[in-house]
Amino acid sequence: MILGLFRSSHRPLIEALHGSVAAASRAPALYASLGVPDSVEGRFESLSLHAVLALRALRRLPPPADDVAQDLVNHLFGQLEASLREMGVGDVAVPKRMKRLAQAFYGRAAAYDEALDEGDRDALAIALGRNVLGGDTASGLAAYALAADRNLAGRDLDALLSLGVPFPPPERFAQETAP
Repeated sequence: MILGLFRSSHRPLIEALHGSVAAASRAPALYASLGVPDSVEGRFESLSLHAVLALRALRRLPPPADDVAQDLVNHLFGQLEASLREMGVGDVAVPKRMKRLAQAFYGRAAAYDEALDEGDRDALAIALGRNVLGGDTASGLAAYALAADRNLAGRDLDALLSLGVPFPPPERFAQETAP
């Protein structure tokens, strides 16, 4: 069923999937309880983390999930470009900024993937701390990401596209400490 639906008109599905990722990345508890800075950079970090988690879930699924993942990345970067333009970044500077954002995103994806693949909470806490918190270890955020990754591992494409990407409540991880 999903293959026919995906091929016929999937833009609204991708927009909804992106919307669920973006909404999760803006959860107030990420900022108030888990220490994500409430700044442009902090919001990019949160969006990147949530997009990486969604893309990992899609990568585990059979086709056409790979097409959905690529469309999600394309939509995500289209939205980032639109945001830069809304912030007043000029046409000449946009490609340079987009290149830096893409490098940052894919660098974070590689670091988070490695730690998530190994289930290594300490390595994930260090990577998140370096990228999100500017150096502090992000134990609560790492516990949140690991729980989200485990939760997403059992979802199929129909569920992800129809219900969105389910993330746990961030406030549950506010008191997490490194083991």
